[in-house]
Amino acid sequence: MNKIRKGDEVIVIAGKDKGKRGAVTRRVDGEHVEVEGVNLAKKHAKPNPMKGVTGGIVEQTMPIHQSNVAIFNKAAGKADRVGIKTLQDGTRVRVFKSSGDEIKAA
Repeated sequence: MNKIRKGDEVIVIAGKDKGKRGAVTRRVDGEHVEVEGVNLAKKHAKPNPMKGVTGGIVEQTMPIHQSNVAIFNKAAGKADRVGIKTLQDGTRVRVFKSSGDEIKAA
């Protein structure tokens, strides 16, 4: 079970964008995620008239390793760790380690 999922609000805890917050836009693979507004890189884009894309330098969100982000706990107002808890009916849910509250799916 992935501890960080698409739609989660996370905060960057390491790297050049340390302290920035944003939502996870997608999981690239098992270890990398893309967070909106974090780890931006300037890329040169070729014009493509078939797709209506103009050329130039565009900012693109690049993947960041999931160990460099932590889920943001709105109740506490800071980063938190994620734990897995099994309920009575056998379903597994994600919980905040500090409070034990269930993490609501986005």
